Amino acid sequence: MSAAPPGPDDFRAAGHELVEWVARYMEDVERFPVQSPVAPGWVRAQLPPHAPEQPEPWDAIVADLDRVVLPAVTHWQSPMFFGYFPANASGPSILGDLVSSGLGVQGMLWATGPACTEIETHVLDWLVELLGLPEHFRGHGVIQDSASSANLCAVLAARDRRTATVALDRLRAYTSTQAHSSIEKAIRVAGLRRDQLRTIDVDDTYALRADALRDAVERDVAGGLVPFLAVATAGTTSSLAFDPVDAIADVCDAHDMWLHVDAALAGAAAIAPELRALVNGGIDRVDSWCFDPHKWLLTNFDCDVLYLADPSALVDSLSVVPEYLRNQASESGAVIDYRDWQVPLGRRFRALKLWFVLRRYGAEGLREHIRRDVRAARWLAARVDGDDRFARLAPADLSLVCFAHRDGDDATERLHRRINESGRALVTHTRLGDRYAIRVAVGATSTEQHHVEALWHLVDELA
Repeated sequence: MSAAPPGPDDFRAAGHELVEWVARYMEDVERFPVQSPVAPGWVRAQLPPHAPEQPEPWDAIVADLDRVVLPAVTHWQSPMFFGYFPANASGPSILGDLVSSGLGVQGMLWATGPACTEIETHVLDWLVELLGLPEHFRGHGVIQDSASSANLCAVLAARDRRTATVALDRLRAYTSTQAHSSIEKAIRVAGLRRDQLRTIDVDDTYALRADALRDAVERDVAGGLVPFLAVATAGTTSSLAFDPVDAIADVCDAHDMWLHVDAALAGAAAIAPELRALVNGGIDRVDSWCFDPHKWLLTNFDCDVLYLADPSALVDSLSVVPEYLRNQASESGAVIDYRDWQVPLGRRFRALKLWFVLRRYGAEGLREHIRRDVRAARWLAARVDGDDRFARLAPADLSLVCFAHRDGDDATERLHRRINESGRALVTHTRLGDRYAIRVAVGATSTEQHHVEALWHLVDELA
């Protein structure tokens, strides 16, 4: 006898229980070891070898969240998570995701989800104002899954703008040695070779040297090659360095190059007016710009925002219109079909969670979130600077502090390992110059000043 499929009543009862489970997790997350201690293969060993033939009760499923899932979670939402960059989750965003999943909208066309399309356009116009972005970005924003996809879209638009008259193998792109790995991946996915991407040296703050970029471009032009793209970073992953966008734009203007800016984490800081000069310098001269609300703007992964000065280059690159997608609204030209602004055809209603966050926190609540983290990171940087055992290796203008033990790489790596093995905090590392560096990225949703102070006491204890 087949079981009846779960219906609305089943969903209602289980939903109440699971919302309570998530709320308890948010309350209790600080109690767990920040990094999961399980060994590879542990999770699969807890699972039965075959899928169930009969429906299982919700109680058994929920119990396995505690038995199987929680022990094997590295807790990105812990206030003691200082690794990588934050992946913010918040109550309003979680609920926005729930509604999006419940509606099950496939928003590939305006016609398949008018609310999905128009709320996205409108909310991204709100962000233009809130972040102090150029007015010509209004109506020209789109939500991608991540900065990696946004960077790929920029590469594709820039490539196809030039390949109408230039052979693909003559094209050259440029970015910093400190740029995110997604830039190289985007170049490769776009059909170019790795050696068609030039990585440009940085200065002592780890920002791209505009003079080195100019020299590299001029050498390539002299050699019969065609520069088509420069990617600047506003807040690099390793050290949160800011490339000189205005100076890079001068080079791009001289050689008809597309200029894209990856501001994945740091873009959110522009919601605080006093931080905009650092974050938004030169932005009025760029062709495309992206940032991740899912990093530092209290919006659950995944949610990246890409703005384009002129979207037509991207639409021309990605638009494919089979007969089965033709419809009256699209043919009228009066609507946006976001399927032409991204690589996949299908798209989720991601704008709902961003809409919920902006409305529930308000601009001032989001500003205070950013300011709190910047204050805490600068406090930590001052502690590092005042301790003879450590050397800070990069500016700490926003929310990232990079430092090393003065006794050398072995001592720094040993300290890094001890911090994470303690279970009391999690930090990650990079290399700056030739030195192993501990990165402390402040920004988890629930991190407050006293958590940063607790981290510093742990560093002091274990060093």
